[in-house]
Amino acid sequence: MRLYIAPTADFQYSYQMPKYFKDYTLKNVMAMVKNSKLDPVISPTRAEGHLAVITGATAGIGYYTAHKYASMGADLLCINRSREKSEQLAAEISGRYGTRCDFLVADFSSLAQTREVSTSLLALDRDIDVLIHNAGLYLTTRSETDEGFETVWAVNHLSSFLMNELLLPKLAAQSRGRIIMVNSEGHRFAPWGLRTDDLNWEKRRYSGLGAYGSAKLAQLLCIKVTAQRLAESPVTINAMHPGAVKTDSGKDNGRFYRWYKEKVIERNFRSAEISAEALYTLGIGESFCHESGKFYHLTTLEDPAPPAEDLQAAREIYEISRVSCGLA
Repeated sequence: MRLYIAPTADFQYSYQMPKYFKDYTLKNVMAMVKNSKLDPVISPTRAEGHLAVITGATAGIGYYTAHKYASMGADLLCINRSREKSEQLAAEISGRYGTRCDFLVADFSSLAQTREVSTSLLALDRDIDVLIHNAGLYLTTRSETDEGFETVWAVNHLSSFLMNELLLPKLAAQSRGRIIMVNSEGHRFAPWGLRTDDLNWEKRRYSGLGAYGSAKLAQLLCIKVTAQRLAESPVTINAMHPGAVKTDSGKDNGRFYRWYKEKVIERNFRSAEISAEALYTLGIGESFCHESGKFYHLTTLEDPAPPAEDLQAAREIYEISRVSCGLA
C-alpha cells in the first residue's frame, strides 16, 4: 500500500543557495572542529524512578545508552526491530543491573508500526521521563518503503516525528520529561536547505550523504517547532551529535562500503560509550532541564548549519511532515 503524499503548491521550494551562503562563517566551522575534540560532561545524578524509552537499543549507541541508564537505576522500555535481540538485551540488562527492561518491537521504516508502538506508549500508566530517538540508518543506494517513502527519510525523520506528535498530549501533561533526538553533524550534507519538491528523491540522482543530511536537517528544523509547542510545559526537546564514534550504521550497504567504513572512516573513531554518557547527561543532568530546541555536540552547545536555523523552513517542513504522516 502506497501512502506517500507529495508536497502541494502551498509549500515553498526552500532549497536556496543564495539564501544561506552569506550565513556560513569560518567561526562556526572552527567551533565544530574544536567541539569534536571535547569529551561529554558526565552527570553523577542517579535515575531511580525514571523511565527511559530508547529506540534502536540493541546495538551501537542505543546499546551503550541502555546500559548507562540501567546502571544509574532507570527502568527501560526499548523499541527495536528484532524481537530476538530485544529479548537478549532485556535479559542482559535486568540480570546485570536488577532494573526493569521491557521492550516493544517495531520497524521504523513503517509508519503503521510506528503508530502501533506509539499507541502502546500512550497507554503506559507511568510517565516517560526520557525519550531517546536513536534508531536510524544510512544507505548508499535508494530504496523505498512499502508506504512509498524513501527509506532513509522514513526511518531517520518521519518515524520519530510521528512518534513525537502522537505522544505530545501525554508528554505535555507530565510534570517532567525530555525528548532527545540523536542527530548528526551530517545535517551539514544538506548545505543549501531541503528540496521540498523532491523529499522522496525521485527527481534527481540519489546521494546517500544527501539523503542522510536532508533527513537530519528536517529533524533539526522540526524540533524548533516542537519546542515552541512544548514551551508552556515542563517537557523539553533537544538534538545531539553523538561524536565520531563506531556504530552499526551502514551495515545494510554493500561489502565494499562496510570495509571502507571500518578500515577508513571509523579507523580512529572512539567507542559509542561516550555518546551514551552524553545522552545520559542530556536526559538526566540538572543543568539541562530547562534547555529546549537546541543542538549539542555531545554535551557542548553548538550552532548548527544555517539552514537548520530557518524558522520559515522549519514551519514548512513541519507541516509537510504532518501531511506525510497523515496528521493533517
